Amino acid sequence: MSAQDFWQDSQESLKVIGELKNLRTRIQPFKDAETKLKDIKELGEISTAGDSQLILELNKDLDLVLKEIDSLEFKLLLSQEFDSNSAILSINAGAGGTESCDWADMLFRMYCRFAESKGYKTKVADILHGEEAGIKNVTLLIEGPYAYGYLKAEVGVHRLVRISPFDSNKRRHTSFASVDVTPQIEGEIDIKIEERDLRIDVYRSSGPGGQSVNTTDSAVRITHLPTGIVAQCQNERSQFQNKQTAMNILKAKLYEEERRKQEEKVQSEYAKKQKIEWGSQIRSYVMHPYSMVKDHRTEYETGNVNAVMDGELDKFIEAYLKMRKKKCAM
Repeated sequence: MSAQDFWQDSQESLKVIGELKNLRTRIQPFKDAETKLKDIKELGEISTAGDSQLILELNKDLDLVLKEIDSLEFKLLLSQEFDSNSAILSINAGAGGTESCDWADMLFRMYCRFAESKGYKTKVADILHGEEAGIKNVTLLIEGPYAYGYLKAEVGVHRLVRISPFDSNKRRHTSFASVDVTPQIEGEIDIKIEERDLRIDVYRSSGPGGQSVNTTDSAVRITHLPTGIVAQCQNERSQFQNKQTAMNILKAKLYEEERRKQEEKVQSEYAKKQKIEWGSQIRSYVMHPYSMVKDHRTEYETGNVNAVMDGELDKFIEAYLKMRKKKCAM
């Protein structure tokens, strides 16, 4: 940046400045923790046995710093490309009609609560409601630092076991829904899309009824024919805005798909396209005859199903990221 010709190429200059900002964001918290520990150590060395109040305060400060260090150690697991980006999260109900649609809706609420707990912003790009209840699929934009790094642990099939509220005989039912997560990539994505490879469909936005249903064909669905990847948007104000958002989502999905192929040996779980059914689930949520949520990849489990459904996913995510890092190191 100190070079005389640094600002001659403004695009490259902004890229370097962005890289510098990213490095500072990563390094500064470690420096701050180091400084705090040094200050606590120095104050501890000059304190005496009679300084009970000072020792009590130092212990409190030390506990806070140790929590900060735990958080920093966790962030070290989020050091891959795009981990610090916002995320595009998609949920699709599996076979099972109303049961699966309701389960997809429950997962939608869970991820919204998780995003809220992290201070992230959420925006529904597209949603298709079930015929009786719940949702068939939804695309949710989650904006905030490390949203993709956290939520990539959720990719896969999620299984629910419970007494169905839709069954008058109160029988136990098993439902499935799949979750996919793609990073939002800032700026122009360097990926070539041929116009002839796209099928663009325009349709009327769906909704539960009332004023939320559009009266014009403003919703847009874009299908990339060579890959079969679909992106759609219906919640913007105009057809043009919906098309722009859908195209951005499609580019991000195509970019991520290509990246996943290149990293297939390391991230084989991302390359697999599993059916949304028994035997392919990454996590089970059991509400009857007992309460348990278990991740089948890491074996981490908890009996507090309600807390998990309220968005408490950190332990599951941490266990997955640690497992993944261990596998990469082998």
